[in-house]
Amino acid sequence: MEAVIVNFRGSYKRKSGNQMILQINGVDSKEKAAKLVGKSVTWTSPGAEKKELKGKVSAAHGNSGAVRVIFSTGMPGQSIGQQVKIE
Repeated sequence: MEAVIVNFRGSYKRKSGNQMILQINGVDSKEKAAKLVGKSVTWTSPGAEKKELKGKVSAAHGNSGAVRVIFSTGMPGQSIGQQVKIE
């Protein structure tokens, strides 16, 4: 399943470096997003090294099908707008 990283999770003044908001293709309600809690997420970095950062879906975010993902380490800003895989 494919998703797009939308933004960091956080407030106006404080951002969480390892928590991201994802919009998943085909998921458009809070109920559908809640069924994905616990799934693993993998982001592959661009470039020659191809590092993989892994995370886990923690909760639904809002009413339009977005989810919160907690990654093991902090995510770079270049990851915003890129594709991730959900297994």
